[in-house]
Amino acid sequence: MRIISAEFQVSAPDLNSCPRWGLPEFALIGRSNVGKSSLINVLTERRALAMVSDAPGKTKLLNFFVINAKWSLVDLPGYGYANVAKSQRADFNEATADFLAGRKNLRRIFVLIDSRLPPQAIDLEFLRWLDTGHVPFALIFTKTDKQSAAKGQVNVELFKKAMIGLRSEMPEIILSSARTGSGRSEILGSIERAMKT
Repeated sequence: MRIISAEFQVSAPDLNSCPRWGLPEFALIGRSNVGKSSLINVLTERRALAMVSDAPGKTKLLNFFVINAKWSLVDLPGYGYANVAKSQRADFNEATADFLAGRKNLRRIFVLIDSRLPPQAIDLEFLRWLDTGHVPFALIFTKTDKQSAAKGQVNVELFKKAMIGLRSEMPEIILSSARTGSGRSEILGSIERAMKT
């Protein structure tokens, strides 16, 4: 898939504020500081389309980007983010949950996992909740350039083991790096296939 155009469209605080359109949507979500904004910039080949921050929890709204005027990437607030009051945290999680459960044109959810870490309880808990829904999801292991390929593969295998019992079949798994661009074609291929179904 070739990216010809990529534009930020709108930020929405809740499901009712989301764009009313028929574009197929693909959501990105993960723990804070897992590299969502960097991945959006790599996928679209736009250096500053999504704002990258070193401070976790900067994404507080549902951010919509229109790609090729045909589909949308949706950057969702990270779960478990820091430096946000508990009252706000509950609101953001509710908005995200409403979007994931109630958005009719959501085609696929990409859950970003930090490849440098062993399985984290918060990721597994989120996937357990996600598996009760109707939208297919895939796992993207980020930051693969920050350790050896062998070490990254060990953590991926540990994560797959931890997922046994969470669901009957393993989701699609993609390894990625914002620095090297690896995984980009696989993610875009996954999006292209989902748009045809």
